[in-house]
Amino acid sequence: MSLFERVKITAKARGLNLQTTARRAGLGINSIYAWKKKAPSADRLQAVADVLHVSVDYLLGNGKPESVPQNIDLKQAMREDKALAWDGKPIPPEEMEMIRRILDGGK
Repeated sequence: MSLFERVKITAKARGLNLQTTARRAGLGINSIYAWKKKAPSADRLQAVADVLHVSVDYLLGNGKPESVPQNIDLKQAMREDKALAWDGKPIPPEEMEMIRRILDGGK
């Protein structure tokens, strides 16, 4: 399986298309398609791996994907003070508190 095919399959498994994956990785929206013919730079490959929550090794065909939970109990994750992110960016503590208040019904 080629690098391009592995990225496409992994993105689809995460509910993403290639354009969204590229955008979240900070790449041009059609840049992953170019990987059919030309290998990406290491930093671009790492950016895509980060978005897909897999290792570069996995994308290169040398490993297994890390498991990514499909459903996360947000209240429990917040109670356990797990690192949460939105669109790949950490949620600041003050916004986490606002989210907590909203989810608790404004209390």
